[in-house]
Amino acid sequence: MRPYKARKITPNPKDSFMSTKVFGHKAPDTDSTGSPIAWAWYLSEVKGIPAVPCLLGEPNTEAAFVITHWGLDKPEIISDVAEGDKVVIVDTNNPAELPAGINSADIIQIIDHHKLAGGLETKGPIDITMRPLACTATIMYDLMGDDIAKAPKGIKGAMLSCIISDTLEFRSPTTTDHDRAVCDALAKDLGVEISDLAAKMFEAKSDVSEFSDAELLRMDSKEYAVEGTKFRVSVLETTAPKMVLDRKDSLMASMGDVAREDGVDQVLLFVVDILNEEATFLIPNDLVKTVAEKSFGTTVSGDTVVLPGVMSRKKQIIPSLKL
Repeated sequence: MRPYKARKITPNPKDSFMSTKVFGHKAPDTDSTGSPIAWAWYLSEVKGIPAVPCLLGEPNTEAAFVITHWGLDKPEIISDVAEGDKVVIVDTNNPAELPAGINSADIIQIIDHHKLAGGLETKGPIDITMRPLACTATIMYDLMGDDIAKAPKGIKGAMLSCIISDTLEFRSPTTTDHDRAVCDALAKDLGVEISDLAAKMFEAKSDVSEFSDAELLRMDSKEYAVEGTKFRVSVLETTAPKMVLDRKDSLMASMGDVAREDGVDQVLLFVVDILNEEATFLIPNDLVKTVAEKSFGTTVSGDTVVLPGVMSRKKQIIPSLKL
């Protein structure tokens, strides 16, 4: 199966300039792709505020599948924002995951489900919604209230897909009862079997055959520092871990170049087996061996270590990292 390619559109530069830009983090996953689409629809069609969804990079294979599956247009990819651009930030509040010029833009709203990172500057008081839920789309569903009934099938489908992705079909420890309830409500409304859609999404996510090692290491990654040491923490969620692990030697050989190019000290790669609910942590050197043993209370004897039950970067990996 070839990776899904989302349908491209040619944005109207005038519309893009005049409209509020809605975007998530770099290396867009399904939530950082679907949530900007959903919220830009809500602002434009319900609140009367012209808005356009944007991406800060190519969507991953699962997100590209979701765009195609629900008949949505692929948002414009932008590399930066201009001074004074009106923007809404979703699915992150971390400046390291946002365009370089973000603090010169006019940030008018943040909707997020991650911890507060700090470092963003705004022109004045803004609307911020941050809730301890598994998915940004769940928060948006609540914020839309009764207006969700006005949403077209594609918007509801994108939101449903975001929740399935971020909860790993309710396997992730970040899943709350409310995420599940919203997911169930959207699925019922759309006449969709959650398990069927999840299987198609995870199949698309698992096909990484056409990506280079460097692209895989950056595909779903976030920067994080521990005691002054900067890491790129990469997670590959898959139902076919062998496809990734068969490439572990070349992936580990590429980590040094990726780290140097990205200005970090080390890349940490976790291959999350969705079905078996475990992560395989690649161990390329003594530094990462130390991280593995101190962070997860394990003993490393080779170039990989399996971490049973580890599924979530946000809740289980990032908070555990030690040197």
